[in-house]
Amino acid sequence: MAGAGPRPSRAMAPALGLGLLWGLLGDPGCATKVLHSLRYLHVAVSEPSLGIPQYMQMGFMDGIPFVRYDSEQGRLEPLTQWMKDGIEPGFWEWQTRNSTRNQHMDTKNMETLQERYNQSGGLHTRLRVSGCDLLSDGSIRGSHRNAYDGQDLISFDLESRRFVAADSVGEIIRRHWEQDGTVAAYWMNYLKHECPEWLQKYIRYGQKELERKAPDVHVSGKEEHKMLILSCHAYGFYPNTIAVSWMKGGETLDQETEWGGIVPNSDGTFHTWARIEALPEEREQYRCRVEHPGMPEPGIFAWGLTSGGNLTVVVAVSVITAILILVVVIGFGVWKLQSGRRDRNGYNPAAGRDMGTNSFSTGITA
Repeated sequence: MAGAGPRPSRAMAPALGLGLLWGLLGDPGCATKVLHSLRYLHVAVSEPSLGIPQYMQMGFMDGIPFVRYDSEQGRLEPLTQWMKDGIEPGFWEWQTRNSTRNQHMDTKNMETLQERYNQSGGLHTRLRVSGCDLLSDGSIRGSHRNAYDGQDLISFDLESRRFVAADSVGEIIRRHWEQDGTVAAYWMNYLKHECPEWLQKYIRYGQKELERKAPDVHVSGKEEHKMLILSCHAYGFYPNTIAVSWMKGGETLDQETEWGGIVPNSDGTFHTWARIEALPEEREQYRCRVEHPGMPEPGIFAWGLTSGGNLTVVVAVSVITAILILVVVIGFGVWKLQSGRRDRNGYNPAAGRDMGTNSFSTGITA
């Protein structure tokens, strides 16, 4: 099959990588019904360098990394104390073998994809994200996505039980997987049954650390260039799912609101903020609405001039944050979800298991 021709390599930078940090930890502008979440990130690069391994896997529980494997270290290891203490004997050896198999498969995938693009060199990235959420009504939501060189390739839609292609190459993959007949059945079983089972198990292991904590909310304001800048800060909350929005006279102003990312604190909780511009004479019409699983009902907060001016939240960012930024610099700096189209040749699935997910890897045809 003819190659699809060269595609430009994309530079990776921390500023772009922060997009994945926010994406994995949550969106402060979205409605919150998620009680707990389990995610697995798989990243492979064509040109490893110092501090950037050729292959890496990382598991996230409620947005906090709790297990990690990379090709330099060659072993799956825990990143939280509750994971060290709670897991059964033999787990680490078993999952290290699975992770090593996935490493070899993804390395081969990278080589074949470069051939399809007539790419003789340069930095290229393949990324997979899969996992599930436990919602407040007891239901489960799952997802599985694949990308290469900064763009979506193919994903699995749990509701329709079908694969969704992002381009012509994804369409080739979709047809092959649906003709195979086992891949969709596998992901249905994993996302509806296996992933929730692992999620519940990890909730039990980290019960104390994973308890819900309601956010502390502070509203502040300052005048700049004859405009009032209103800021709503929420911090010290857990899990990371939260909705922060500004309202005026009962109307939600999402288009006018600027959101900060949901960022981890050193104690395992999170903080975020939402900001909006207003006319100084209309300040009393604005309210900040915060919704979080740890709150019995959404809270409405207003700024009073007696509250003490501007609020500065000082957070000691832990080693966990540094690990997250490394992940996003490697992977998501070159993956913009739902961004554009591209042409590539397809690939076929091969059975593989990753750290606790028992998920398919994807083997690319030669």
